[in-house]
Amino acid sequence: MEFCKEPGRIFATDETGKLLAEVTFPEQEGIAIINHTFVDGSLRGQGVAGQLLRAVADTLRQDGRKARATCSYAIHWFETHPEDQDLLG
Repeated sequence: MEFCKEPGRIFATDETGKLLAEVTFPEQEGIAIINHTFVDGSLRGQGVAGQLLRAVADTLRQDGRKARATCSYAIHWFETHPEDQDLLG
């Protein structure tokens, strides 16, 4: 699956433009707030949410930014990926 990137958002749509997966991380006071993760039911159980969070982590690391996870999935993802916890600020 190929993701599209916008400031504060990484997402995927199908050929009709229907949203299939998304994570949002708007910036507040210099920190990216990971506040929403969505995966369409047709893709659940395929690791798409994890791919989204990996893309966010890679983007933040590349940009030298810190994050705060408020979305329950993002909190869980960081708990299970200790190698990326340095991104949390």
